[in-house]
Amino acid sequence: MTTIPFVSLARQNESIRDRLDDAYRRVMESGWFILGAELEAFEDEFAQHSEVKYCIGVGNGLDALHFLLLAYGIGPGDEVIVPSNTFIATWLAVSQCGATPIPVEPDINSYNIDPSLIEDAITPRTRCIIPVHLYGQPADMDSIKKIAAKHNLIVIEDAAQSQGAQYKGKRTGSLGHAAATSFYPGKNLGALGDGGAILTNDESIAKMVRQYRNYGSSIKYHHEIKGFNSRLDEMQAAFLRVKLSVLDEWNNERKRLAESYSDLLQNSDVLLPLTPSYADPVWHLYVIRSRDRDDLQKHLKNKGIDTVIHYPIPPHKQLCYQDFARRELPIASLLANEVLSLPIFYSMNNNEIKMVVDAIKEFK
Repeated sequence: MTTIPFVSLARQNESIRDRLDDAYRRVMESGWFILGAELEAFEDEFAQHSEVKYCIGVGNGLDALHFLLLAYGIGPGDEVIVPSNTFIATWLAVSQCGATPIPVEPDINSYNIDPSLIEDAITPRTRCIIPVHLYGQPADMDSIKKIAAKHNLIVIEDAAQSQGAQYKGKRTGSLGHAAATSFYPGKNLGALGDGGAILTNDESIAKMVRQYRNYGSSIKYHHEIKGFNSRLDEMQAAFLRVKLSVLDEWNNERKRLAESYSDLLQNSDVLLPLTPSYADPVWHLYVIRSRDRDDLQKHLKNKGIDTVIHYPIPPHKQLCYQDFARRELPIASLLANEVLSLPIFYSMNNNEIKMVVDAIKEFK
């Protein structure tokens, strides 16, 4: 039986239960459930928190990426540079536009896309770079933007794992031309269901994304483009407003937990995450590496400790991307075989951290 879960959303939500209940009642009593006052308020509040002018709520993070690519006119014949080490949604958004994802390997220390390898992947068809702030740690955005400016490329941040993180004092989501994020329940800012958003300072992009999310319409029954049905609903927006108000507090607690892990695991046999000087991460995940990862995971499971592998099969090895199967991406493959995410969540206590650390140190 599990003693320490990988994450306990129930424990996290219990601390704000009364406020979530109030949000539920407020929406129910309003009688308005789609594209209403709660969504408008959340979009304003999250835009301000993210240090951008516009936030547009959509149904999920994949749609957020997809709509942004469409808004920038990216489609068949175009190429988009993506990390080889990422959740598959980053690649899928590119494919959904009819464009081709071009994988670039990560920096072995940060696990984020390696800027020094990007230029070799650029061709006359390249239109965009999508850096992912993986595990809650910002990518090296200055280097990426310098390359993008040189080659006249769009930079879209995949900020699904980094709500509240900072790069040189600026929030992720405000660093590129635009950004997409996810409010999947396990995220640092998680809904009680699916959700996502686009962040941008570009009014024309914001307008187009609003059309894409709502059947291609900005005026009811007038459809300017062929759009989709993907809207962040009022209930989720109300819940997210509550969670946004405690996001920084919860992120600070994650940082404290991560520091405890790093201090207590210094003399262990696992490889610990490194934080570049430019990054202030929010520790969506605390990821260690071990050559004996699978056995270590089994050992921890036997001790009642849940862990997760992010991600056991890299995108280029997935059946849906079999055309990439022969491509040599050794760092992504290495990480897929070695990474292990330890429990980390708001309301986790010091005793639980110590139990995880002790169990890792016992592993031989």
